[in-house]
Amino acid sequence: MGLYPRKGTLTPGSDADVVIFDPNVEKIITQDTLFQNADYSPYEGMRVRGWPVATLVRGRVVMQQNRLVAENGWGEYVPRTLTPDKEMAHG
Repeated sequence: MGLYPRKGTLTPGSDADVVIFDPNVEKIITQDTLFQNADYSPYEGMRVRGWPVATLVRGRVVMQQNRLVAENGWGEYVPRTLTPDKEMAHG
């Protein structure tokens, strides 16, 4: 995706973006369970096993127990840069 090493690794100097996932949680996906700006989902009504219980962005908790806890405007645009050698080495 052209974001390495800022994204995609837990090493000093990287953003520390992490999803904590509970493989035992069962959910039916609805519009109320998704954090998105679209008013539809192709997954509406689908039963799934496994669900994120917390998300950290740049080392800060932004979602916990199905509640968005980040302040408005806290997101940050991260431009991507593609170089063939790095993309091949890091996938």
